[in-house]
Amino acid sequence: MSTRPAPARRDRADNLLALTEPARALVSAGALAAGRPLLCLAPRGEPHPVVVLPGWLASDVSTRTLRRWLGRLGHPTVGWDLGRNHGPRPEVVEGVRTLVERLVDQHGTPVSIVGQSLGGIFARRLARRTPRLVRQVLSLGSPFAAVPPRPRPPSGAGMYREYRRLRAVEQLRPAKALSVPSTSIYSRWDGVVDWRTCLQEEGPRSENVAVHASHLGMGVDPAVLWVVADRLAQPADDWRPFVRPSRFGLRALFPEE
Repeated sequence: MSTRPAPARRDRADNLLALTEPARALVSAGALAAGRPLLCLAPRGEPHPVVVLPGWLASDVSTRTLRRWLGRLGHPTVGWDLGRNHGPRPEVVEGVRTLVERLVDQHGTPVSIVGQSLGGIFARRLARRTPRLVRQVLSLGSPFAAVPPRPRPPSGAGMYREYRRLRAVEQLRPAKALSVPSTSIYSRWDGVVDWRTCLQEEGPRSENVAVHASHLGMGVDPAVLWVVADRLAQPADDWRPFVRPSRFGLRALFPEE
């Protein structure tokens, strides 16, 4: 019996996920508005500086909701203030490092970095090179276990094909864990990157947390915001893996693994 229909079905499923990305992102935004009262119950820990990095071709505008949320939790939070994310240009790599160094000097403590998509890849690279600056890394739908987008990505249809390439990975292994605590938030319903490219080796200070979100909706999805708040609330010297909340029906926000 031929096995060709299976890849064809997967392609159709991937196409459906990609085409419904904008609509599903709006659903996450609506769920956020409805779930604000519950999100007020999110964990709060020691306030410390947080940097939020945007995804590919996005700017600080795309992370505004997330940054405001973290600010309300008490964390001094900043965007990267480097315009649109066009990839790892030298001035961007240096700019992120300089920003983190300035915050460390200003607050006297390492910085947590939250990176969406390509921003999460930047965060992990910085943590590998200068772990003394980084308290922990949280990546949202970041395909760090695969080859990242080219430094100068194409636009229009070419950009779409480049992203689709990240869904065509047949064999890959979870990325090696960082030396600092790290949480990768991923979704099997990601319509932009293959969710397997978002996995890292799990260990005493590294984990992968599944949510229902779309790729574009990661920054406004209630489950993602809860995970980010919970992770930032972890004591710097006593990090523990995420436990899905069971109160007030919040467990329903997370898929059964």
